[in-house]
Order: sequence, then C-alpha cells, then structure tokens
Amino acid sequence: MTYHKDVRPLLEAKCTSCHADGDIAPFALDTYAQAVALKDSIRRVVVDRTMPPYLPAPGCNEYVAPKWLSEEEIATIERWVDEGAKEGDPADYTPPPALSQGLTLDRVDLTLAMPDAYTPRRSPDDYHCFVLDWPETETKYVTGFRVKPGNPKVVHHVIAFGFRPKGKQAIYDLDAAEPGPGYTCFGDAGGDYEEMFTLGAWAPGGTDKVLPEGVGIEVPPGSVIVLQVHYNTLNGVEPDLSSIEMQLSGPDEIERPAAILWWTNFRWPGGEGMKIPAGEPDVMHSFSFDPTPYMDLITGGVLQSGQPFAILSVSHHMHQLGTRGYQAIRHGGQETDETCLLDIPRWDFNWQDSYTLAREARFEPGDELYLECHWDNSPANQPLVDGEKPEPRDVAWGDGTQDEMCLGVFLVSTPKTP
Repeated sequence: MTYHKDVRPLLEAKCTSCHADGDIAPFALDTYAQAVALKDSIRRVVVDRTMPPYLPAPGCNEYVAPKWLSEEEIATIERWVDEGAKEGDPADYTPPPALSQGLTLDRVDLTLAMPDAYTPRRSPDDYHCFVLDWPETETKYVTGFRVKPGNPKVVHHVIAFGFRPKGKQAIYDLDAAEPGPGYTCFGDAGGDYEEMFTLGAWAPGGTDKVLPEGVGIEVPPGSVIVLQVHYNTLNGVEPDLSSIEMQLSGPDEIERPAAILWWTNFRWPGGEGMKIPAGEPDVMHSFSFDPTPYMDLITGGVLQSGQPFAILSVSHHMHQLGTRGYQAIRHGGQETDETCLLDIPRWDFNWQDSYTLAREARFEPGDELYLECHWDNSPANQPLVDGEKPEPRDVAWGDGTQDEMCLGVFLVSTPKTP
C-alpha cells in the first residue's frame, strides 16, 4: 500500500478540490510530503466521516460524482497509515477516473461581474442586488454555472436571478432609485415575479453546477441578470467584487428546458407556523404539497401545469441552528410510499451544495413534495457573536443569518422520453 499507487488517486478525487495551494482549505494535500506530514489527522477525519465534508447520507439516493468515501476507500487510507505511509513509485500512479465529470464546467463561455466593488453598508446582514446586462443577441441556454465570491469572508450566499425583456425596466427602475452600485433587496430581487427565473446559486461549500446533457435554462436575448449577494459582517466589513461564470449552449443542443424550483411552505415567510422556541433542542417543521397544478406559474411557463415532471438535482437550505434536513416524493400523497431525494442527518451551514441525481426522479400529479427541517435552539448550539454564545431567543423565518429558513431547491424539467 503506497501513496502514489493507492492514496494519491483518492486524495485527488475527494480532497484536493479544496486542499490545494491557494484554495479554501487551510492546508494543501497536493504532494506526498504534505500528506505524510498529516497522515494521522487524515486517518482520523476519514474514519470519523467528518472529511470529505459531504452532507447526504448514504442509502437515500444516488448522486453524480459523490464525494463520500466508501468503506473500502477508508480502509485503504487506514492501512496506508498503519503500514508506515510509504511513498512508493510515482510511475505506479493512475489518475482517478472521471475526476471532474459532473463537478466542473467543461468551459466558460460567459463571465459577468459586479460593475464595481461594493462594501456592505448594513450590519450584520446586507442584501444587495447588482444589475448585469445579458450580452447575448440570440437565445442561449445555461448548461453550467459557477459563482466566484470575491470575498468569502463577507459573502454569505449569492443567487443569480434573470428577468426576461418584459421585466427589465422594473429592475432598471429599482437600480436607479438607490444611489451607488445596485439596490437593497431582501428575500428576492424584486421586480416582476412572472418574468423572473433563476440561473443558479452559491452558499458556503458550493461547487460548480453542471446540468445533465441536453438540459438547460433558457435566457432570451434582451434579458437582464440580477446578482443578489447576501453579505454578513460579523467577521468585519470589507469590500467585495463577485462574479459568475457560465457554460452556454444553443437551442439545437437542448432537448429539455429546465427551471429551478424553490420549495417551502409559503406561509412560513409570512410569520406563520415556523416558530423555533428559545431553549428547545429539537424543533421540527415539515410541509407536503402537490405543486403540479401551479407549475406553469412557479416555473415561468417552462413546465405545464397538471403534467408529470422530472427532478434532476436537489439541495437544502437552513441557517446555523439547523441540524437535519430531509426531502422526498410521497407517491399519491402517502407517507408509506416515498422516494427519498435527500437526507442530511448532520447539517453543516458551511458546506451547502446541490446534488445531481444519478437517475432523475419522476413526479406525477397527485404526488406530494415533502420537506422536513430540524433545528437545535438550545444554549449549547448558539452561533458565536463577537466570540461569545448569546442567550437563546425565539427564532422564526427571516433573511438574516441569525434567523432561520427551511428550503428545498430543485432543478426540474419535463421527464426524459422513454
């Protein structure tokens, strides 16, 4: 058992996307010298399954390019350390198969950046929208998406909304009404909801989003992109200049147009029902509903109401009190007949991502899309503020980092033709 033959391919496949020089992890694992110096720590965190930080539980569903280590892979690292962590011959190295398949963009066709650097003006949370003109003169489909947060110290999350030409003027009006770059925008980007669509999003831990072959999100010529950036200033106030990169395709390359579906109980943002009392160690709220009668409205006409649809990727969003998330299709609305989409038994706010299903899930009219969230609002689980844990307080739905949310986010399209 040697580094080059057995361990290096594992580290490159599952670790060095973060643990590389200049990347987000605090140390690199690019070389034998770096790996052997940390061999005991590597062994401990992979056995504990705290690394790689991959949130979905095995057994719920299967995902494209999962980051979790198999029991065999964990045993390989254990044995390598136990046998003396030998380097071996570099000639024995074989690159991991399909290292980037489903995880990184094949190419970057378009980059859009904030027009100027912006320093957050509100504390502790500042939601600000930046208007970016779409430069393409023909209809294009976004098939891959990447956010490049300019300053991860203050960027909490980024969402890229699009507005079709009919909704563009309303966005320009919002931008003009506020001095300086962009405008304040809590919740969403404002403007005309019927003309709005979503291109993609990023939160801590997020990676590139690559859509399945033949699937894309349509952007008509004359559209405008709004980059909503949520800044959190608890760690200080610093400027940011974030951008997005996209992989584009023409209409002749797209078989199934897609949309991003944001899913929650829409009474919760209005202050009804999602109460998380101070001191409670396990609070659960759930929601189950059939969206098919309203799909034309909530997907901007991409999907027809009353028809089956396909779920291609799934993700979950809570804030810092979250402990567990669960999503499923309840066939015929029955709790006893479920297809598990995503089960996150140990939520980590710092490692949010989306997960492409290895086999798309079919949703039929009469099914229900089930969403479940758990939170711990006990004294021991309070997030640090200025280095101290505050006393628990009653928490409900809110846009701030110290508020909470319960969201499922799904990439949906028409079902694949048999």
